[in-house]
Amino acid sequence: MTNQNLAQLLEETADLLEIDCGDSFRIRSYRRAAEAVAQSTVAIASLVDTPEQLLEIPGIGKGMAANLQAAVRDQSIPLRDELLARYSSRILELLQLPGMGPKTVRMLWDAAQIASIDALEAAIQDGRLSGLPRMGDKQLAKLLKGIQDYRKSSGRFRIDHVEAAWQALETYLSAFPGVERVTAAGSLRRGRETAGDLDILVTGPACEPGATAPLVETVAQYPGIRDLIARGDNKISFYLQNSLQVDVRLLPASSYGAALQYFTGSKSHNVALRQRALRMGYTLNEWALARVEDGSVVAAATEEQIYAALGLDWIPPELRENMGEIEAAQAHSLPHLITLQHLRGDLHMHTQATDGHHSIEEMSEAALARGYGYIAITDHSKNLAMTNGLNEERAVQQIARIRAVDRSFAGRIRVFAGIEVDILADGTLDLPDAVLAQMPIVIASVHTGLQMPRDAMTERVLRAIENPCVRILGHATGRLLLRREPYELDLTTVLRRCAELGVAIEHNAAPERLDLCDRDLRLALELGCRLVINTDAHDTRHLDKMHFGISQLRRAWVEPAMVLNTLEAEEFLAALRPRPATPAHNPEEVTT
Repeated sequence: MTNQNLAQLLEETADLLEIDCGDSFRIRSYRRAAEAVAQSTVAIASLVDTPEQLLEIPGIGKGMAANLQAAVRDQSIPLRDELLARYSSRILELLQLPGMGPKTVRMLWDAAQIASIDALEAAIQDGRLSGLPRMGDKQLAKLLKGIQDYRKSSGRFRIDHVEAAWQALETYLSAFPGVERVTAAGSLRRGRETAGDLDILVTGPACEPGATAPLVETVAQYPGIRDLIARGDNKISFYLQNSLQVDVRLLPASSYGAALQYFTGSKSHNVALRQRALRMGYTLNEWALARVEDGSVVAAATEEQIYAALGLDWIPPELRENMGEIEAAQAHSLPHLITLQHLRGDLHMHTQATDGHHSIEEMSEAALARGYGYIAITDHSKNLAMTNGLNEERAVQQIARIRAVDRSFAGRIRVFAGIEVDILADGTLDLPDAVLAQMPIVIASVHTGLQMPRDAMTERVLRAIENPCVRILGHATGRLLLRREPYELDLTTVLRRCAELGVAIEHNAAPERLDLCDRDLRLALELGCRLVINTDAHDTRHLDKMHFGISQLRRAWVEPAMVLNTLEAEEFLAALRPRPATPAHNPEEVTT
């Protein structure tokens, strides 16, 4: 069981306790433990046989260590099971809806014994919730919209959750004697932002015809399996504890390339490729590219051989959506896509000054260890009170601290002073220009008032980017994947104005955001926008999430020259929108 799975079980137990009106100290203990487990760099499951090591983790006492042992052993926590039995196995679904917290869930239970999304929908439609606190017509309409959005995304999983499942399975399968290669296919390989399932291909002597039985049995014994769906000689399917379906296919090495191409998809890409094969006198399936006339194999062992036999350059998986990639491969004009190695800096991260977990120095050291030449420290501004956002005085003090850290690194890495300043409801910024003008990196983002009408939100963002201090527009649509739809916005108008002003558009690589999406990234480029890609890191480990965003850029056909933070530090600063001319640009001078 992964740390992520364990942390989720602990968080769910805390939520259920809060729904049950449990002791606040007990609730906090589960939440602290969930955070400790999620942040641990050690696999918690490997420590359950040595509880003294569990107790060394801050936030884990004897009782919580016993819970973790039970979770690894039984795939659940006894208290969680007890509370789910008291209410409903589906009550936690309600917490996925916008504005729905444990206290509201408890109110619904007390008022109408509501413990599922279906029951909530029926109660709203029957008018049974009218008159309840905070359940006016506007909130009920918002809940119905949330239910609709939830059902659209139900059965989908964020790509980082799928990747975590894949990494655990890769380690498990690779340890089996006779397994030489374990590869993810499907949506994960194509870099989709979400996935409905996980496809895994395995090759090696243990996967050859007649030799698969021991490996199939080993796969069936994987500790994370909740339900076994099917098993055969060369395929086994199952559900993990989080309901993610996994299909593991055991393949002879001779068919590996054909299977990888087929199971990577997408469906529309594969259909177009098969039609091309037929026009050339071939058939293409998961086993081989073969001649129609006699069935003889033309190519099967590698994807490169298959694409070459079809007169095409090899197509990167992220492009396989039947959106012109086959024609480009035929014309030898596929883009030279951006990679993680092209990036020189990360311009959006938070520290202990607001809601981050590490200091300026720690974030800088972590970025240096990852090969970056520069970063920007961009803590929140005061409007976001829940994050302990910076007011004017604290922002000026933070500028001084960042500059001192920058000097201490003596050029090994540049550390730029910055801010993620809130765009207020009227489009003004949350800090005065006199403070913002002292920072080389000002990211303007919307965090509150997300229900504004489309025209009002558009005017709000347009007014904000007119401010000459703004150099980057942050996570421009405000979406949270599988949790919150983008706010209403005329994105085309906003992007066009950003291009005119020279305001760079951020692609936020945090896997819960991935904002802008690949489609909107293509729109931004068509309109002449300049891009930056950032992690929005709140922890040093979050810096490693950049690759999720890189996948989205690749899906949008982005090349390195289209992304500003592929440039060296001084070139990058020069490529941004010019800053207002103020005396505060002197790096040694900090004024209010």
